[in-house]
Amino acid sequence: MTAHINARPDDFASTVVMPGDPLRAKFIAENYLTNAREVTNVRNMLGYTGLYQGQPVSVMGHGMGIPSMTLYAHELVHDFGVKRIIRIGSLGATQRDIRMRDIILAVAAGTDSITNAKRSAGYHMATSAYFPLLHEAWCQATKAGIPVKVGNVFSGDLYYDPDENLIPALEKFGVLGIDMEVAGLYGLAHQFGIEALAILTVSDHCLTGEETTAEERQVTFSQMIELALNTAITE
Repeated sequence: MTAHINARPDDFASTVVMPGDPLRAKFIAENYLTNAREVTNVRNMLGYTGLYQGQPVSVMGHGMGIPSMTLYAHELVHDFGVKRIIRIGSLGATQRDIRMRDIILAVAAGTDSITNAKRSAGYHMATSAYFPLLHEAWCQATKAGIPVKVGNVFSGDLYYDPDENLIPALEKFGVLGIDMEVAGLYGLAHQFGIEALAILTVSDHCLTGEETTAEERQVTFSQMIELALNTAITE
């Protein structure tokens, strides 16, 4: 048990699928896992462990932003022995050829946060997905006939960012979209030597103004969820 996770030492599977919204974690546990049981609920950041296609897997919320993401991921890795984390969540598109509900496999993530520099003696190291996991997700998507886009994303510290130059810069550099967590997860994964991947669904478009509702983000995006779970149970 830690200050933020009230689970027993063996409550988590070695792989944890992490949406930002704890209610999405609950939705996944109730609709996709068998024999699911709640293993943590501190501050209503819900976590569950169950079976998917007979294989143990856990699902837990991580909240919003890099500090929240890395707080929970750190404790899962350092205190509960988790070896693989797959973030699932929403993304704001920053390219014209990206459409609403497109699924993005995040190869690497840039950021305006200083958190990763603190992990690497002040240097701005590249933060990227674990390639075998990324490749497996792409193979699983191809097998299931799920179209995916593969490329770089950007994790911003501010949801309501006043910098009017940010989105044009991301578009110019071919960045597929913006979230608030992936760079933090990838940086932590490099620090601790674990496997990490982000599978994201476009929930709004920074160039066209299209967006989904909060309810849609909580209980839809089934292709992303299934792709993450099928990737999670691979060796």
